[in-house]
Amino acid sequence: MSLTSLGYIGIRSARTSDWESFATSLLGMQQFDTGGGMRAFRMDDRKQRLIVTNDSGDGLGFMGWEIESPEALAGLADRLDNAGVAVTLEAASMADQRHVARMVSFSDPEGNRIEVFCGPEIASDPFVPGRAISGFKTGSLGMGHAVLHARDVDTLLPFYRDLLGFQVTDYGLTPFKLYFFHINGRHHSFAMVGTGRQGIHHFMVELLSLDDVGQGYDLASRNEGQVAYTLGRHSNDHMMSFYANSPSGFFVEYGWGARVIDPDTWQAHETFDGPSYWGHERLHMPETSADRQRLREMRLDAARRGLRAPDPASNCAWLDSVVRQE
Repeated sequence: MSLTSLGYIGIRSARTSDWESFATSLLGMQQFDTGGGMRAFRMDDRKQRLIVTNDSGDGLGFMGWEIESPEALAGLADRLDNAGVAVTLEAASMADQRHVARMVSFSDPEGNRIEVFCGPEIASDPFVPGRAISGFKTGSLGMGHAVLHARDVDTLLPFYRDLLGFQVTDYGLTPFKLYFFHINGRHHSFAMVGTGRQGIHHFMVELLSLDDVGQGYDLASRNEGQVAYTLGRHSNDHMMSFYANSPSGFFVEYGWGARVIDPDTWQAHETFDGPSYWGHERLHMPETSADRQRLREMRLDAARRGLRAPDPASNCAWLDSVVRQE
């Protein structure tokens, strides 16, 4: 009855026209539905991956997590019910709106809405990106990852780990608690950061080409205040990415090249090297802020120690043979 991937994300926003431009012209998603107060966007062969509704209050509306079968969905609902979590079996009309066969909903201890579903609808027509990109890395890895602010990590941790079955990939305990979780080969499909706040910190989409990310960075850089974190490389999942300010005030990470792990053999561990090997300057923070200076110093320390991610495969048989000989 384990979850298999992040299927979709829903955002509340009155700025639906701004999201249309952001999702298509920058991220490269395909808009397919403009009916009523909802905007929906595709990333692949699924009917929808990102949903924006014009509900009041900008921020996270819901996270949609996929599970493998109706039987697994029923088993998870029973487990949650036995733990005292109020679970709603959603009507067929709601499942149709989400383009899934069956779904349940409930809230985590901090009030974030969670939807779990099975039977996603596959589109009959091919994905057409909103700008010229090579595509998104999805499939069995899901649409990407979501990171939540947490008022109290110690309250959320057992809910997601023990009840929902997320597996800890790695974690940090200072200067605040930060946990990363996997449910498939993606290094993390979910994370929580103990900022003392509530809501979404960012969601991430991964591209099939580094050039897609670089060109996205150029496009975002043309708009004053669009780039929140400069281009950089994370130390735990090795993602090369930048972060953009979304129309709703949280971040969207736009990345390439993240590691894929083996969930069966992975060992959870504490990390100490900071979030990035290089880059990811926090432009959204004041230049003189202590947090921005601390994060910068952590990157400089990584540079002094020569920390780096493993090089990706060269995709050249001749070069690989030369390297092996040397």
